[in-house]
Amino acid sequence: MAEENPPPLKHFLTCSVCTEILKDPVSLGCHHSFCSSCLQDFWGQAENKNCPVCKRKSSKELVVNFSIKELADSYAGRQRSAPSEEAQVVCTEPSQRSAPSEEAQVVCTEPSQRSAPSDEDQGVCTEHLKDIKWFCKEEQRAVCHVCEFPHHQGHTVVPLEEQVQELKQQLRPDLRALQARRSRHQELEETYEAMVPHLKGQRVKTERRIRAEFEQLHRFLREEEKARVAVLREEEEQKRKRILLERKTLQEADLQKDGLSFLSASTRSRTSARALLSGSDPQLLPGALLDEAKHLGNLAHRVWEEMGQRTTFSPVILDPNTAARSLSLSDDLTSVRCSDVTQKVPNNPERFTRYRNVLGSEGFSSGEHCWEVEVGDLPIWRIGVAKESVERKGECTGSPANGIWCLLHRSGKYTQGTGKTLTLKRTPERIRVQLDYDGGEVSFYDPEDMTLIYTHQHTFTDNIYPWFGVGPAGEARTRDVRVCGVSSRTKPCK
Repeated sequence: MAEENPPPLKHFLTCSVCTEILKDPVSLGCHHSFCSSCLQDFWGQAENKNCPVCKRKSSKELVVNFSIKELADSYAGRQRSAPSEEAQVVCTEPSQRSAPSEEAQVVCTEPSQRSAPSDEDQGVCTEHLKDIKWFCKEEQRAVCHVCEFPHHQGHTVVPLEEQVQELKQQLRPDLRALQARRSRHQELEETYEAMVPHLKGQRVKTERRIRAEFEQLHRFLREEEKARVAVLREEEEQKRKRILLERKTLQEADLQKDGLSFLSASTRSRTSARALLSGSDPQLLPGALLDEAKHLGNLAHRVWEEMGQRTTFSPVILDPNTAARSLSLSDDLTSVRCSDVTQKVPNNPERFTRYRNVLGSEGFSSGEHCWEVEVGDLPIWRIGVAKESVERKGECTGSPANGIWCLLHRSGKYTQGTGKTLTLKRTPERIRVQLDYDGGEVSFYDPEDMTLIYTHQHTFTDNIYPWFGVGPAGEARTRDVRVCGVSSRTKPCK
């Protein structure tokens, strides 16, 4: 019986998965060989690491079988042509290596002495002019298959693409973090860029308001000056007329003038002269001069007091740098309303962005403070105090848990921030807020009769600021929330 012919070489060099000549072959413990990428794909689909042929489980790390690779590459014609004579590079077994000529200036040395490939030679080994398809994990460098054999025998050598993917996976979290930081930098840059024209706008607006305020003061002072000068001149005119009248009377009764005529007259004239002499002597009138003290005494103070009666004082001034973009503040910064137009303002750290809120400009860290807020018939408003560190960009409802102690009104219902509904005897158009920092209380009153609406109790440690929120006015006659001084009919703070 004739002997059976052995399988052709191609049979041993064919991958059982893709049925193509092996590429970057790896061998399992069962001695079956496969393309590295084919085996990885097979394992990924099968969700196990069994041999595709014999189903034997493999636990060893994949290492390229370079002996089979050389045969497969040679059989498939994938070998590169020999280097030119000028290169004179021969990389064989260490015992067979010949020294290259001086012209080549390329030496196949130990791994520790090899230089990294330059940018011009990326993808090709500068020593062997072979494609770089492998990565040695021990030396953390890319190598060709000639570099790998025999200098990297025993090292963990994996396909370069596999190492690239692994490195990408490792770098992905850092890349995401860097991208997030870059986005944050771009956002900050845009904010700073927006701040420059906004600063100019603030300066122009504030300067215009300052000039308007001082013009009012100047007008008042000019009018006051004019009025006081007029009073002074009126007094002068009255006293001048009085002096002239008295002088005329004296002239008519002057003995040197009229008495001589009487003495030269008849007996009857003499009798009249004696009667005239029997009267009292004329006297100077008191108060004939101007009362300078009345006009000049404490003049500046009296004008200041009168000016104070014509101006109003607000215990709370709103901070426009904290106001949400959907809010509009009055020029004197004492009232706020929900605007139909979104304000073009920078997203600075102090500004509320998620809710229609605004803070007072001055915080409190001790003592007792109170102010009243005119709410009219607004359907939606929020009034109270908040700690300085209150959340301004994200989710932050008006509750003590978020550092806000307030009274809320919406659709005719009053709540105190934790969802508890409050019952009021009447619908107040003003709310009085009273903060006792040291006593740890924030109270809300109806200033009409000082009826207590609700009291929050808390031990304060942060700076506490007045806090306001307002919704759309809708059909209400009141358009904004306005800060007022304490009503004269109510008792002041303790």
